[in-house]
Formats: sequence, structure tokens, C-alpha cells
Amino acid sequence: MSITAQPAALPETLQIDFHHHQAAHCESGVCANLLRHYGIDISEAMAFGIGSGLFFAYLPFIRVNGLPLTTYRCEVGGILKRVFRRLGCKIDWQTFKDPEAAMAALDAKLACGIAVACRTGGYWLPYFPPAFRFHFNMHNLVVCGKKGDDYIISDPVFPDLETCPAKDLRKARFAKGALAPKGAMYDLKTVPKMDEMDLAAAVCLGIRDVCRRMLYTPVPLIGIRGIRYLAGQIRKWPRRLGEARTLLYVGQLIRMQEEIGTGGAGFRFMFAAFLQEAADRVAMPQLLDLSPAMTAVGDQWRRFAVMAGRICKGRASADETYENMALLLHSCADAETAIYRELLRLMKA
Repeated sequence: MSITAQPAALPETLQIDFHHHQAAHCESGVCANLLRHYGIDISEAMAFGIGSGLFFAYLPFIRVNGLPLTTYRCEVGGILKRVFRRLGCKIDWQTFKDPEAAMAALDAKLACGIAVACRTGGYWLPYFPPAFRFHFNMHNLVVCGKKGDDYIISDPVFPDLETCPAKDLRKARFAKGALAPKGAMYDLKTVPKMDEMDLAAAVCLGIRDVCRRMLYTPVPLIGIRGIRYLAGQIRKWPRRLGEARTLLYVGQLIRMQEEIGTGGAGFRFMFAAFLQEAADRVAMPQLLDLSPAMTAVGDQWRRFAVMAGRICKGRASADETYENMALLLHSCADAETAIYRELLRLMKA
């Protein structure tokens, strides 16, 4: 199916018939919502798995709010690009230097009746509660209408459609700092029919990508090696950084895991849901056996976050220590290694 429309003048009020679904994570949520808009029955978990979203990297040379970056997901935009490519869709991706040109291009798409996704800096979106506002330039959303000077937003991490004044959306699209969005916007150009998609092949590619990156990336900061490296750093932080600085580093770990982009436990739960759904949809019942194991890993990551949070708040019990945080990470690494190896064995069968 080719998505074409004739441009028209943008009316005072325009609402595209876009069905909003709340999601756990913005990029996989936008991906699934866009596909569903064009009749493709894809859940957020399926989009996350096909897009090889699961990942880990500890990158101390990249700073977010002055503290090291820990990421539990793949590169920005990677889920979207891989899902659309593997399912045979074509995407129109644009970035801009001029904010006025970017907003005019958005309006032109809306006037054609096309729902448009944008990458933004979440800090500048006024509908975000103050407690969740931080400078993070990787937040994806869909613009699906305009009323006067306000845009109608399908933001997948919120339960309902939101509105955003044009000046705030412009600022969010051109937020400064690390991974600046540069006005990025994207929409689907062609979408095959559901029965024309090779879903089984897309699932297998998604699984293989995750397993190979987590097991075999040679850089010691990435994948399973990265999890073990971070465990070693946690043991060293109190001596190297002092208690006050260590608490900031640990707090950043929790924030990256639990608040910014769903994080360690949430992404493991999503991947477990993907394995469960894929077992049925592509007739690979063996995947069903590994879904509970990945859920259990997610539980371990959640215990890690709880322990870290209690340490940061000065409420730690006698067994909630930096050493036991490190041991929990090693346990996560051991369990994930076993799952990825078994998944690769199944993909070769």
C-alpha cells in the first residue's frame, strides 16, 4: 500500500483518525501505533523484538546531566528503522536546520492527512509532569492534528491524546545538547499488507541481532561484558569517587534504568512478552519456554534498582551494599547469557 495524499490548506481544526494506544516505551510505542494506523496488527512488544531493541552499554565517556550514560536499549531510531525495513515498509525521514521550515513541513504533512512522528526533547513538552521533565533528546511522539496554534499529540507514554502549543513543540524539536533531534520527523510512505509480510523471518532477524550484540560485541563496555564491567565499576566507585559522588552515579543508574526509556527491567519484560507472542504467531513453541526465564531476569534487574534506590535514600539494610549490587549484576549477566545462547541455538535449528 502506497500512502499518498494531495496537499491542501491546513484548516483551523484538523484531527486525523489516529488510534492512540499507550505504550511502555516511546520508540517501540510510536512504531506499533504507526503500523496499526495503516492496518498492521503489531503490538509494542512485537515491534520491540523485531527491531532488536534489547541492549546494554555502559558509556562513561558520554555524559547525561554530567553523569555517565548507561543504556539498556539499542541506538536511537534503530528500532523504527529495523522494524520498517524487516516488514517491508518504506519511511520518509527528514531533519532540518531551520525551525520554521521544520514546522512548515510538519503542517504540510498534516494538511495531506498524514500522521507524522517527531523526535523531541521531552523537557520542553509542557504536558509532561514537572517530576518527569529532564533534558533527554530522544523522545518520540506522533503529531496527528492541529487546533488553532496547538498540535494534537499521540504520545505513547501517556494514556490519552495531548495538546502542545506550537512554540513548545518547536522548542522540543530543536532541543540542544547531546543527541539533539534537529527537527527530526518521519512518516510511512509504503506499507505492505499483513499477509505479504514475512513475520517469521523478521522475528528471527530480531532475535539473532539481540543475541549476537549481547554475546559477541568485542567492546568491553557493551552487552554481557558491559554488564560485568559496570559491576566492577560499582565496586570501585566508593573508593575512587567518595560517598557523595558515588550516590550521584548510582542515582543516575536508577534514573536511566527506571525512568529514562523504560530501562533494564522493563525492556527485559518487553522482550519476554515478545518471545511469548512470537511463539504463537510464527509457530515456534520453543520460544515460549524462554519467556519466563527472561521475565525472571527482569525481576533481578528490578531488585537491583530497588537496592540501589534504598542505598541512595540512606535506607539500606545490612545486606544492601555496593558489593551485593555488583553480585546482582553478575547474576543478571549469567542468566541472560544462557538465554541468548539458547535462542541462537533455536534460530539455527
